[in-house]
Amino acid sequence: MDLEEHVIDHKPIYDGAIINVERQTVTLPNGDTAYREVVHHSGAVAVMAVTDEQKMILVRQWRAPIGKTTLEIPAGKLDSRDGDQPEHAAIRELNEEIRLHPLHLQRVAGFYSSVGFSDEYMTLYVVTGLQPVESELPRDKGENLGIQAYSLADLKQMVANGEIEDAKTVMAVWQLEIMQLKK
Repeated sequence: MDLEEHVIDHKPIYDGAIINVERQTVTLPNGDTAYREVVHHSGAVAVMAVTDEQKMILVRQWRAPIGKTTLEIPAGKLDSRDGDQPEHAAIRELNEEIRLHPLHLQRVAGFYSSVGFSDEYMTLYVVTGLQPVESELPRDKGENLGIQAYSLADLKQMVANGEIEDAKTVMAVWQLEIMQLKK
């Protein structure tokens, strides 16, 4: 069964600092025409920062799209400083957000964050051997963060009671549980 759609026209709607949006006209497999609004994103990284005590560091920050604070693992978009190297972005984001540098960095997974409307691809890393940075990079303008480390038991409870609702962070909690089960 052929499910592929073919873009026959596209019109830019918005060109911004974080995203670009376009409206596509597509031909469906059955020959009909439809429209798609697509958010284009440069890609992102998310980082499970695990301390020597097996706690995961999260940041609390305001998220305007949902109008409330969230509890998340450090994360951010790839930009020109990273040269298409998500590992560089992961280390940079750790410096910017929690002021730590890892001795060990390992890719856990890559995934599309919301395939229904966006091409954002996120790479999830786990880092250990955390050390204070020698030189702090500036945080993004307007970025105000609360930083705290949590045990796996606390993280699982916060997922269960809805205190952690961010998808990449829920995935990171499950990954931490798998890692601890293997020990």
